[in-house]
Amino acid sequence: MSDKDLMDQEEIYSKVLRAGRRTYFFDVRSTKAGDYYLTITESKKFTHDDGSFHYKKHKIYLYKEDFHSFKDIMEEMMDYIIDEKGIEVISERHQKDFKKEEEPSKNGDLESTESFTDVDFDDI
Repeated sequence: MSDKDLMDQEEIYSKVLRAGRRTYFFDVRSTKAGDYYLTITESKKFTHDDGSFHYKKHKIYLYKEDFHSFKDIMEEMMDYIIDEKGIEVISERHQKDFKKEEEPSKNGDLESTESFTDVDFDDI
């Protein structure tokens, strides 16, 4: 059996959530013993200066014995965020009138954060 056949065999049910440059894949898969588990994959598109692009992927494997606790904590965290910050999205990407905060430079003048390099901590 080829690797592709094996992958097709273990993927049982899938849903996709496209969210800007991120895509989330929710896949029910089968273990060798025939039980099911969930994989959640975040795929993030990065574009190079020359117009070419690549994707970074991060995957979580979630097994049935952890479903209840995972769901409880996920709901608690989402509720906390909504309670603290509301449902409105606060970011440059989502608000046309969002103003970047100025940072003081070493000489005391205000300095724009526009030259700041976007750092990705996903791989830590």
